[in-house]
Amino acid sequence: MDLLVLLESTLTGLGYELVDMERSGKGSLMRVFIDKPGGVLLDDCAAVSNHLSRVLTVENVPYERLEISSPGLDRPLKKERDFVRFAGQKVRVKLRVPQDGQRNFVGVLKQTRAGKVGLDVEGKAVTFDLANLDKARLVPAI
Repeated sequence: MDLLVLLESTLTGLGYELVDMERSGKGSLMRVFIDKPGGVLLDDCAAVSNHLSRVLTVENVPYERLEISSPGLDRPLKKERDFVRFAGQKVRVKLRVPQDGQRNFVGVLKQTRAGKVGLDVEGKAVTFDLANLDKARLVPAI
């Protein structure tokens, strides 16, 4: 079974959202970033860690250390639904291929649909394909 599918289905069943997953080069460290309405508490991380360690053992997924964490204030945006959910928020975006000679943008998320994301960058509308997205993160309000 695909690891991301396994994590997503397990976490959804527990009432959490899989935000991201990272593995170290040799796969010994697995970091899982979770979220839920109202935010993630330490007890949530402990409960998810206990449950996932059992699931990963049963599914024979190799790892030495499992870390569970909230995504933080500068949460990564990965899926189209993330961009829809955080419309109106300020984001930092890095594209794979430059657009109009630029790869990095900071702006307010506007409309997202059909694989396209709209940003307001200092009053200028910028639209890019999600397929061209390298990284995107929320910019925490200070």
